[in-house]
Amino acid sequence: MNVIVCIKQVPSLANVKIDLETGRFKRDGIESVINPFDKYAVEEGVRIREKIGGKVIVITMGPPQAESALRETISRGADEAFLISDKIFGGSDTLATSYTLSSAIKFIGNYDIIICGKQALDGATAQVGPGVAEMLNIPHVAHVKKIEFIDDKLIRVERMMEDGYDLIESSFPVLLTIIEGINSPRIPSLRGKMFSKKAIIKTLDAETIGVDAKKTGLNGSPTQVMKVFVTQQQRNYGKKFSGDVKEIAVALVKRLSKLGIV
Repeated sequence: MNVIVCIKQVPSLANVKIDLETGRFKRDGIESVINPFDKYAVEEGVRIREKIGGKVIVITMGPPQAESALRETISRGADEAFLISDKIFGGSDTLATSYTLSSAIKFIGNYDIIICGKQALDGATAQVGPGVAEMLNIPHVAHVKKIEFIDDKLIRVERMMEDGYDLIESSFPVLLTIIEGINSPRIPSLRGKMFSKKAIIKTLDAETIGVDAKKTGLNGSPTQVMKVFVTQQQRNYGKKFSGDVKEIAVALVKRLSKLGIV
C-alpha cells in the first residue's frame, strides 16, 4: 500500500506578517513550520504502512528551504520525500497549486492513497486536496475523522458532518483530507532524526514533471488579491441590567430591539 502525503510549510503564526502591496505573506526571516494539519496526515500515512505494508512518500511544493519540512516528515516515519520547486510556481493560487501537485503525483506514480491535511493554516481554503483529486480523476473524501477499516482492496472511513458522521467506502486510488484529532502525531525519534539528515530529498522542477507554464504560478492563477488589510481588534463591552426580573426583561427587550436583534 503506497501512500503519498501532501504537506505545506507555512509561516509560524507567532511572527506572521503581510505585505500590503502584494497581498502575500512576508516569508523572509520568518520561521516556517509544517502546517499543523499535515502532521496528522503524515502520521496517518505511517500508521497505514505499519498496518499493511508499503511506503510513505511525502511531497511539498515550495522554495528550496521547504526541504527542512520534508526532512522532519522523514524523522516522523516517512520513507521518501520530493520537493516540487521551480521559480515559475511562485504566486500559485489553489487551482494552480492543485494542478502542479497533481502533475508531480502523476510523475511519481504507483500510489494507492493520497492524504492531505484538511487545509493550510495560511490560507484555510481547504481546496487543494479535493482539487488534486479532481485533476487526477480519482474519488476523494474530505474531513476524515477516522479510518474505520482498510485492506488491499478497499478503505472505509468516517467523514465528519455537522450532525455526526458519514461512513464511506472507497476502492483505490483515493484521496483523503484529514482533520485534527484523528491521531496523535508521534515525536521524531533520535534514530529518525539521524536518518532524516542523511536522506536524499529529490527536487522536481517544472520541466521534469511536465507542467504547462500557463497553468501554474501567477499565469495559471485566476484568483487575484484585490486588497489586503489588517483588521483592528474590536473591544466589545457587555451591558449589565439591574432591578427585579420584570424590569430586567423589559430593559433587555428594548436593548435587543435597538440592536435590531428582535
